[in-house]
Amino acid sequence: MQKKMGLLPKLLLGIIFGIIIGLISKSIEMYIPVRLLSTFSGIFGNFLKFIIPCIIIGFVAPGIADLGKSAGKMLGITALFAYSSTIIAGTFAYVAGSSILSKVIKVGETAGKSNIDLSPYFTIEMPPIMGVMTALVLAFVLGVGMASIKGKDLKGALSDFQSIVELVIKNVIIPFIPIHVAGIMAKLTTTGEIFVTIKAFSTVFAIIIPLQIIYVLLQYIVAWMFTKKSPAVCIKNMLPAYFTAIGTQSSAATIPITMQSARKNGIAEDVVDFVVPLCATIHLAGDTITLVLLSMGVMMIAGTVPTFSMMLPFILMLGVTMVAAPGIPGGGVMAALGLLEGMLGFTGAQQTLMIALHFAQDSFGTAANVTGDGAIALIVDKLIRKKNNTTLQKAENA
Repeated sequence: MQKKMGLLPKLLLGIIFGIIIGLISKSIEMYIPVRLLSTFSGIFGNFLKFIIPCIIIGFVAPGIADLGKSAGKMLGITALFAYSSTIIAGTFAYVAGSSILSKVIKVGETAGKSNIDLSPYFTIEMPPIMGVMTALVLAFVLGVGMASIKGKDLKGALSDFQSIVELVIKNVIIPFIPIHVAGIMAKLTTTGEIFVTIKAFSTVFAIIIPLQIIYVLLQYIVAWMFTKKSPAVCIKNMLPAYFTAIGTQSSAATIPITMQSARKNGIAEDVVDFVVPLCATIHLAGDTITLVLLSMGVMMIAGTVPTFSMMLPFILMLGVTMVAAPGIPGGGVMAALGLLEGMLGFTGAQQTLMIALHFAQDSFGTAANVTGDGAIALIVDKLIRKKNNTTLQKAENA
């Protein structure tokens, strides 16, 4: 049976194809191929803007409703640590990025304008059904409302809507992303911006993966403070989950291996069964590090210096919105598209660049996510056992 080519090789081919088209067009001063690709990118970009509110509603609302089904202190403790971890990861990425990226990326390197006409031959307008922030607010209202009333009709309808949106992502957006990327790369090459972009983001990639690994180590050091279990031993036991996630690119698909690895660290069965699947949904620290650093890099080469006051609201919202990410390879950036547009002012081309860059390292971000899930499971297990022992002791004394 012939093996199907994965998305990352297709993206790389799209990048190479776009650069070649751009170089040839520039050398012979014939820009028809670039404008044709630009026409496709314009139409596809408009469709991407149209689908973003649908992604937010289709994934965030059912995700919040599903969380509402689970009750008890274990949910509260797990959600608190997962959200805190995500926010700390984003802040950690900002601090590292602001101190390193400014030394290797010149602000505004690609902000210049080209005199070459590379505009699309035509465009097709596809106005979104609502704004990004409106979609976010509606998703939260629907999610919390469904969790409160425990209704099945609306939940079922939104679950069907989620399935439809997921099909659109898998069968339309992801397959055509390489062509969209080729169009953007051809345009960047023709205007002379491509090599600056490649240089800038090769540096960003060199920073991202080490930061993810460092953050995983920090998570297990915090877990050691609660449990006194050796970080080295615990991380060693989680390595099968780490390497499986590199292959699957999905926290959800890695759940069985993550659970098996977590059990090796002596975590109670009921805690593993609850915490690991939940964290696969709400804890995406590795993705957060990636998205924060990449967005900072995109903003800097476009001429904007990202400040902490600008990035903190984005990080805080990212921790909530990422509940839309699981189940889809590259889902982290798909969930974040609305925030990139609504809070950081990203253009369609910048969003597409983020998608391509995120996919290029998605395996490692997912691996950091699931390995960190094991650290949270250790902490929750310790706190739940301590509470149960205290309750039992009070009962015996009574």
